[in-house]
Amino acid sequence: MLVRDTFPPPCGRKAVPGLSRRAVIAGAGAAALAAWRPRRAGAAGGSPLVIGSKSDTEGALLGNLIADALENSGLPVERRLGLGPTLIVRSALLSGELDLYPEYTGNVAFFSGTETDPAWKAGEAAYAAARRLDGARGLVWLGRAPADNTWCIAVNGRLARAENLVGMADFARMVGADRIRLAASTEFVESPAALPAFEAAYGFRLPTNRIVSLPGGDTAVTARAAAENISGVNAGMVYGTDGALSALDLVVMRDPQRAQIVYEPAPVIRAQTLERHPEIPAALDPLFAALDAATLRRLNAAVAVEGRTAEAVAAEWLGQRAGTR
Repeated sequence: MLVRDTFPPPCGRKAVPGLSRRAVIAGAGAAALAAWRPRRAGAAGGSPLVIGSKSDTEGALLGNLIADALENSGLPVERRLGLGPTLIVRSALLSGELDLYPEYTGNVAFFSGTETDPAWKAGEAAYAAARRLDGARGLVWLGRAPADNTWCIAVNGRLARAENLVGMADFARMVGADRIRLAASTEFVESPAALPAFEAAYGFRLPTNRIVSLPGGDTAVTARAAAENISGVNAGMVYGTDGALSALDLVVMRDPQRAQIVYEPAPVIRAQTLERHPEIPAALDPLFAALDAATLRRLNAAVAVEGRTAEAVAAEWLGQRAGTR
């Protein structure tokens, strides 16, 4: 996946003082939300389950997987995929306009204002925290995918192979040798949860004159800059499940110190809907358990690199899984 439309970063070369992912959640997409007039989700009796998703590649892919899997289980569904950014989709779920949609565990850290809690940097603990905090809002997290879509740094493949770069400690070594030029969004550079967290964990400091800071958060731009050495860039901000990483010959630097919050996707469902349809976890939990990082990157690549539709890719993968059982 090349663009995760979750938290649009601040515009301009400098971020607004104090602006964070949490603040952006409160403001992003507000105009669209005010203009949107959806119908109420039903899921009672014969009413279809209303499935939503965000407007990015991975959101559409996961939304189609959920909808197809539930239909294959005999449940009627209504698709409202590509609904918008996080604020729109999350608000629709909380208001009852949607029954379920795929979300990332780490986003609950910002919904709840607990992003400094170290629990968010470990998969099991982050999932438990998301379940607990959203449970108080009448939401239930179903089984999560073992695929972390967190912020990462990827290095040009030729450089990584020549210098044996595999992890952030190696990246720090190259920074110390003044060998790195990074392309990243302004938010990634300035948010304490992003580049500064990497710097603190691995003991380096990337000088500002070695950073190409972009106003947008499109990893298609930062990844291609690193792959093609545009303006001398040899490293770029990416997300962990971006689909174009292999095609662009980029090597994602491993983060054994867990500097970043974990963003593992899972279906989030209204508790009332789950009470009416207790069979839903049996249909979706095995599906998400099979979506490891390599699989999700491959599926995202089929959309972002090969140009196929999310609907077709989701249907094909589900068909392959059904054929192997």
